[in-house]
Amino acid sequence: MKALVVDDDRTLADLLAFTLRRAGFEVVLAFNAVDALEKFNDIPVDVIVLDVNMPGKPGLANGFDVCQRIRQTSDVPIILLTVRDDEEDVVHGLDEGADDYVLKPFSPRQLVARIHSVLRRTASGRIPAAASFSFEELVFDPNLREVTSGEGEPTSLTRLESRLLECLMLNRGQFLPADQIISAVWGPGGGSDEMLRQLVRRLRVKIEEDPGSPQLIKTLPGVGYGLGVKKWVSGD
Repeated sequence: MKALVVDDDRTLADLLAFTLRRAGFEVVLAFNAVDALEKFNDIPVDVIVLDVNMPGKPGLANGFDVCQRIRQTSDVPIILLTVRDDEEDVVHGLDEGADDYVLKPFSPRQLVARIHSVLRRTASGRIPAAASFSFEELVFDPNLREVTSGEGEPTSLTRLESRLLECLMLNRGQFLPADQIISAVWGPGGGSDEMLRQLVRRLRVKIEEDPGSPQLIKTLPGVGYGLGVKKWVSGD
């Protein structure tokens, strides 16, 4: 397995490379946004560990920009690595297609575990090639990662949005505990309640007629979320 590690802190990048090599990965290093994209285009990799705060150039200035560029052509798993914990940064990372979001400081062993979790989930291939799901007027194609409502045009979903909708559709009519949804979307040890909350909000924007008053994805405070649950206890 080959990992692309991107961080402008060369000491940390070397530590990450050492840790991943001990875990059996071949490591490619990059130290800025431009170098990261060039390495990705030149060298096939299985996973990317991507720092958010790093130098670059206009239009390719940080890890978010790199993530967005890569997502235009590839589904390779991406784990964002950053000191930021602001809610807007979590939303931005998910919106650009990141698979996980790890805050500094962190344990290298924890990061390796998260990488293995993302890789297992990516390789699992849970959905058969022809599978599709429907609920009321929603039709969800997990292979294209598109959802259509009624006669409307298909709406593209990010990989995480697609996993969330798949999980909710497979269990429609019931509330699922947040930790169960997190495990299905990010894998064991990945994600967080806040990341799930933001992901639910983003999915609601794409499938609800009025995201501020959702009728499809409902919340049971202190428990979790459900699709098509008849009795709704309000919450976000």
